[in-house]
Amino acid sequence: MPERNFNEMIQRKWNEGKSICVGLDSDPDKIPAIIRSGQDYGVGLFNFAIIDATYDLVCAYKPNLAFYESLGEFGPIALKATINRIRFMDPELPVIGDMKAGDIGNTNWKYVRKAFEYFGFDAITINPYPGREALQPFLDQKNKGIFVLCRTSNEGSDEFQGRNVIVLDRHVPLYRYVAHRVANFWNQNGNCGLVVGATCPEELSEVRMIAGDNMPILIPGIGEQGGDLKAVLKAGRNSDGQGMIINSSRKIIFASSGPDFAEAARKEVIKLLKAVNQCF
Repeated sequence: MPERNFNEMIQRKWNEGKSICVGLDSDPDKIPAIIRSGQDYGVGLFNFAIIDATYDLVCAYKPNLAFYESLGEFGPIALKATINRIRFMDPELPVIGDMKAGDIGNTNWKYVRKAFEYFGFDAITINPYPGREALQPFLDQKNKGIFVLCRTSNEGSDEFQGRNVIVLDRHVPLYRYVAHRVANFWNQNGNCGLVVGATCPEELSEVRMIAGDNMPILIPGIGEQGGDLKAVLKAGRNSDGQGMIINSSRKIIFASSGPDFAEAARKEVIKLLKAVNQCF
């Protein structure tokens, strides 16, 4: 069986008109009481219900590892079961592991094994701070998507990302330099992408110009963080009107705290899809 190729899978979903990614940030404290039970606090069953209700509408799922590792020994079990459920519902639906990994030396090979052999992610997020040489084990995974943090949407991100660095006697914001390095020096295998928050549409437009048409951009921050969808679509799309993975987490998966939580999640995805289509 040929190895799964992230770029091919996400392109198929874009061709189907799907650009919404559901972030499975399944916080046990927010899971509806009706399902909050068991050793994993109901995370596995909650995810199954969300997936079953939305898999035919989305381009990807993005579980954040922190919400699973915080559950102790039962968290990885719930996460692997979640990934298996996604594969069962749609074998061609990619899963992005939100790890924000990035260490030095041989340590990164262990993260590679954890991400792609143990969990079986199709793509992951990484932190660029250690530099290309240290991150080469990720970049060498030709069939996987490697999304590099570039411009995040959190308060305080300007402390580093917005600071100017000097490049060829020019002052350039650090996030633009990151985008330039990834696009021109890290992407030899054509497997890199960038992470730019939805609350930064002007910066997103700059990053798209630097990255070009072929690099996917993962865009978190639609929904609870208040990203402007119309501005995001205008800034982030490539010349084909594609290239974006628009992530929404809490707004979708916690749309209801009642027994109708899965149905409410589906309605939120449909509403977001309609909003996307109206902007084109």
